[in-house]
Amino acid sequence: MMEFPDPLVENADQAEIRNAVRAICDKFDDEYWSEKDRTHTFPTEFCKAIADGGWLGIAMPEEFGGAGLGVTEAALMMQTIGSSAGTFAACSAVHINIFGPHAIVKHGTDEQKKRWLTPLIAGETRACFGVTEPDAGLDTTKLKTRAVDKGDHYLVNGRKMWISTAQTADKILLLARTTPIEDCAKPTDGLSIFFTDLNRKYIDVHEVPKMGRGAVDSNALFIDNLPIPKEDLIGEEGKGFRYILDSLNPERILNAAEVIGIGRRALWKAANYAADREVFGRPIGKNQSIQHPLAENWSELYAAELMTMRAANLYDSGQSCGAEANAAKYLAADAAFKAGDQAIRTHGGMGYAQEFMVERYFRELVATRLAPVSRELILCFLAERKLGLPKSY
Repeated sequence: MMEFPDPLVENADQAEIRNAVRAICDKFDDEYWSEKDRTHTFPTEFCKAIADGGWLGIAMPEEFGGAGLGVTEAALMMQTIGSSAGTFAACSAVHINIFGPHAIVKHGTDEQKKRWLTPLIAGETRACFGVTEPDAGLDTTKLKTRAVDKGDHYLVNGRKMWISTAQTADKILLLARTTPIEDCAKPTDGLSIFFTDLNRKYIDVHEVPKMGRGAVDSNALFIDNLPIPKEDLIGEEGKGFRYILDSLNPERILNAAEVIGIGRRALWKAANYAADREVFGRPIGKNQSIQHPLAENWSELYAAELMTMRAANLYDSGQSCGAEANAAKYLAADAAFKAGDQAIRTHGGMGYAQEFMVERYFRELVATRLAPVSRELILCFLAERKLGLPKSY
């Protein structure tokens, strides 16, 4: 059997992170994750194991129970999880805890950090990320969820869409408009961010049936007169859009790392099958029509990984990394999708069978080209910011 390819590491500490995370992931095999996928059951046991290992706080401040490491180490961790049997479902189960709290870390008060970060890092609290809306999509400035100041609290009404883990979450990081867009100097003004209870008395959570990642729910949220205490506002009112940007680049980087891991697992399965499967008296992996596409997959995943680690290094050193983070996400999603598709093709008819697992990997990879940002919008962003071309949207 071909040895599973390790992610890039630069030092012994990073290798230790990879090995420790992999040891946890190896306890949850393909059968575990296939069962969770079939039954649409949240992987509570896996999440507890990751939390018990102290990994939810890998990039969070040490004074609140985190490890105080950078996005580089977090990316390495998430790539390792992505390359496990859990693939995208495993990543999605813990993803929000890794990047979501950045707005709290950067803009929260000391009291808020102590109140919120410590239980998040310990795995005692599960949060979801309430930004996307059914009518706004990627045009975040046009979201319609309203938070009206009522003196000692805000009253919130609106809808959110594609909210992962909301079935089991007890907290929500919520972006809402506190000032009507027509009263703002810029469309990005007047948005505020809250971290508050996901109070099901005022929030109806409806799961959205979907193609893949059955183990981790996606949901539509209907918010009806949700009261939010003033102390749950992060930073200044009206600056939420700027605050949310602090999470976007790390999210792109971590998502890219996860997807590379998934692509590598699919490639590993395909290469081993090609080495073992004999047709016409020879292994199919001896045929260049099988070899060459897999070799291309290896090359493209490696190139995407280099861009991902470049973006992570820029972020951790305090440099601008928007283009690199978005390019990493673009390259990773395309490379991994192609690897997943080729894994099914390499397996032939058995690639369509659940027994060989690659069909589950592929179903989960489809979403990575769509979210959290589409490949088309990334290309628009790069054309505008790096090539000086006029804005097209």
